[in-house]
This record gives sequence, structure tokens and C-alpha cells, in this order.
Amino acid sequence: MASDATSSPAAAVRPVLPLAEVEALARRAHEGQTDKAGRPYAEHLAAVAAGVRARGGSPAQIAAAWLHDAVEDGAVSPEWLADAALDPAAKAIVRAVTKRPGEPVEAYTARILATPGALLVKEADLAHNADPARLAALDAPTRERLTAKYARVRGLLGLG
Repeated sequence: MASDATSSPAAAVRPVLPLAEVEALARRAHEGQTDKAGRPYAEHLAAVAAGVRARGGSPAQIAAAWLHDAVEDGAVSPEWLADAALDPAAKAIVRAVTKRPGEPVEAYTARILATPGALLVKEADLAHNADPARLAALDAPTRERLTAKYARVRGLLGLG
């Protein structure tokens, strides 16, 4: 029987992108995007990645933090994510924290809780999203709506 090189264990191992390259990729993918306050979106990505790092996150979690909104925001496609040279754990976390159209928040938070490493990334994301200084830049109705939304998600995730 002939050996297929693609089925050998060595052929199956694919190096993952270093974190600096994941950061650069995320910054390029979100280039020109802004957050609700009009700030460059990369600032949010950097804050979430820093929050994951400060909470003791793994390299896969930090990579996922850089890419946590990439699929949801249309910066990359689900197919790109599937084929990307990323740690499988990072891909799983990105998929877990990606909201799906029409998805109930309970299903979304259950998926996060069921995915190893995803809770830490979402915790850092929520911490930055709910930062009072960041929320202060928004109009009162938006600030109140988002504050309630983030509090509900935190509660469903058991984050208090």
C-alpha cells in the first residue's frame, strides 16, 4: 500500500502564526473600522488582548482575543478562520465568542461556557466594553442599553 504524505503525523502538524503576526493580521483585517465611540477598532482588540494576557491567558487565548470579533464583524470569513495557521484552541474560542444572527443570548453564553478558554476571552472583552471611560463617550440611551446588555451577559456567564 502506498504511503500518502498528507496522512503522516509530521505532515499534519502545521506551525501556528506567532502572536505578533496574529496582531498584525487583526489590525489589517479591522483597518478603517471604528467602535461605537468612533475610536479605531484596533484599540479595542489591543485592550482585550492585554486583558487576556493580564488574566494569565495562554498564547491561544491571546490570539483569539486579537481575532475575537473578526468573523462577527466580517473582517474575515469563517472559511478563512478554518484554514488559518492558528492553534485549534484559538479557532474554537473565536467561533465560540462569535455571535450568530438571531441567536438567543442564552445559547451564545452556553457555547462560551462549553468552550475551553473562551470565558477568559469574553471576560476581557466585556471588561473593556463596560469600561466607564469608554461608555462615557456614548450618548445616554446607548450607554444605558449597553450597560444592561453587558450586565446580563456577565450574569449568564457567572461573572457577577
